[in-house]
Amino acid sequence: MTLIRNDDVIQSVADALQYISYYHPIDFITAVNKAYEREESSAAKDAMAQILINSRLCAEGKRPICQDTGIVTVFLKVGMSVQWEGNMALEDMVNEGVRRAYLNPDNVLRASILSDPAGARKNTKDNTPAVIHTQIVPGSEIEVKVAAKGGGSENKAKLVMLNPSDSIVDWVEKTLPTMGAGWCPPGMLGIGIGGTAEKAVILAKESLMDPIDIHELRARGPSNRVEELRLEIMDRANSLGIGAQGLGGLTTVLDVKILDYPTHAASLPVAMIPNCAATRHAHFTLDGSGIAEFEPPSLDLWPEIDWDVGPRARKVNLDMLTPDAIASWEPGETLLLSGTMLTGRDAAHKRLLGMLEKGEGLPDDVDFTNKFIYYVGPVDPVRDEVIGPAGPTTATRMDKFTDELLEKTGLIGMIGKAERGKQGVEAIKKHKAVYLMAVGGAAYLVSKAIRKARIVAFEDLGMEAIHEFTVEDMPVTVAVDVNGTSVHQTGPAIWKKKIAEDHAIEVK
Repeated sequence: MTLIRNDDVIQSVADALQYISYYHPIDFITAVNKAYEREESSAAKDAMAQILINSRLCAEGKRPICQDTGIVTVFLKVGMSVQWEGNMALEDMVNEGVRRAYLNPDNVLRASILSDPAGARKNTKDNTPAVIHTQIVPGSEIEVKVAAKGGGSENKAKLVMLNPSDSIVDWVEKTLPTMGAGWCPPGMLGIGIGGTAEKAVILAKESLMDPIDIHELRARGPSNRVEELRLEIMDRANSLGIGAQGLGGLTTVLDVKILDYPTHAASLPVAMIPNCAATRHAHFTLDGSGIAEFEPPSLDLWPEIDWDVGPRARKVNLDMLTPDAIASWEPGETLLLSGTMLTGRDAAHKRLLGMLEKGEGLPDDVDFTNKFIYYVGPVDPVRDEVIGPAGPTTATRMDKFTDELLEKTGLIGMIGKAERGKQGVEAIKKHKAVYLMAVGGAAYLVSKAIRKARIVAFEDLGMEAIHEFTVEDMPVTVAVDVNGTSVHQTGPAIWKKKIAEDHAIEVK
């Protein structure tokens, strides 16, 4: 019989979430570094450089890899011989662990969970509740897998009910480009096959808990159909040329994970969930001996990246911009931004436009005339920080607001993550505005460029409040120019063609 204290579960979950907030799995760092070294697309290589530098900074500073510290997902296998010291329900223990982790004053994490999702969407303020999957199994231990899934990748999840005769590989190849780059490639694809609709999705999620080992699989060769599928999907996915951050390049996917389950004779459910560049998960076992121990990895395991965009970047003073000035910016060009910008996400956009439609005007401290808006919900600062990790959020969510905002406020540009959709690009072209892309998965690195920060409106929205940032040499890429040319359309198209034509390029 194993006696496990309630607090051992609570503190272990809390420690695991803190650990994964600032330490990437080393297998991921190794895989990204290999992709970085062989990448031939300069834009994609720059993006991976930022991801790797950000990862090391987070490991050193013990601050979140991404501003989106995620919704917590926990897989539990509880041995039938386990006995408990304490009277808390198991889900309550897990949620208390989440609460401790996210409210830790030394490394506060961003609370992103909203209750009443179809109504008031009120922030729970401690990131509870977690999504918990529990199995009762033989044995006297508890096996725990803890992950934190950001919305950028989670929102790209796909489920399809294929016919038994359909090709899974063809479906993935067709579907991946429709997911855009908001899931922050390069990353992993988790695929669940079989069972029922909900079982396939759970399998896809759990598959992402496994380590990156596709190169070992390729070296030894597949031993079953699932392993064959992993290799086929990996090759077909990378041949699409999507590349890091969707900018076009050799590596989009670092590994493909598959779990399957028996299914009905007439069915072939397939789910696909991507893991982003801020992939975060940890595994531990409780055997009654106390809390789990998490050994910090050596910083020597991170590569030394020499990255300096200064010589080839255009320096931009955000406080001196005019519509004429931005007209000369070219798609794919690197800019270093200095000066002031305002922030705003979905909730702020909706409230701003509601105020304008009512004739109330903008809040007193919000003036968008010849300004840029940065799509971000930052982590609160700790110690001597001006602001916590402040990476961009997925820009396509703001597409439906863009035309009206550009028309009514004097705004001339936006900064976000990944591509803009058709609606957003058309609005940008119509109003001769621009869209700049910051790298998803480099939130702590981005925050180092922010010299001042203050909330100027909608403080009640928490991390979605409007901030004013003063930045110095913040690196961005011109993703959509005033003519509506998008690098997220041109880049992958160029590299897909290049990969198809140049068989000397190794994309595996």
